[in-house]
Amino acid sequence: MSWKTKPSATTKIPQRAEPYCTKQMLERWERVLLPRYATRHGALMPILHDVQHAYRHIPYQAMVEIATFLGLKPSQVLDTVSFYEEYTTEPVGKCVIGICHTFACEVCGHQPILDRVRERLGIEPHETTEDGRFTLLTMECLGSCDTAPVALFNDVLHEQLTVEKVDRLIDEAMNVPDSDGGHHG
Repeated sequence: MSWKTKPSATTKIPQRAEPYCTKQMLERWERVLLPRYATRHGALMPILHDVQHAYRHIPYQAMVEIATFLGLKPSQVLDTVSFYEEYTTEPVGKCVIGICHTFACEVCGHQPILDRVRERLGIEPHETTEDGRFTLLTMECLGSCDTAPVALFNDVLHEQLTVEKVDRLIDEAMNVPDSDGGHHG
């Protein structure tokens, strides 16, 4: 095995003309978030959540913009994004399904549920459907071991899952209208 080096000093970050951190976001962060923390750095994670929610991922350009806003080095923002599983640098689906795969859920039968989602959506864990509708994740403990197996569908916890329940949840998510008013399904 050999280590492959990246030319990080000369890597160009894709840029779009308009900033990801909009004027409205910056004003809201300044007014609502920053007063809650002793230092500007303390607001980093809530700001990352805000950007992730707005764009379904955290683009590298946004990380630089956030770093500038908070007075941090861009590498500090990237370190945080890359450390926490909940942040992504690539867009995720409009419906993110996170299935717990730790011990309690494993013992209580998470595998048939995971297999059913994989079969229905045609994706593996940490992949997104071609239409951008769904992302499947396997996640560490979701803190509901007494109601295992559990999963998150867009941050909503669903407990005591069965294959039938997960089929209903997928059907419901497929019937959510797109932003243009259309449906998938």
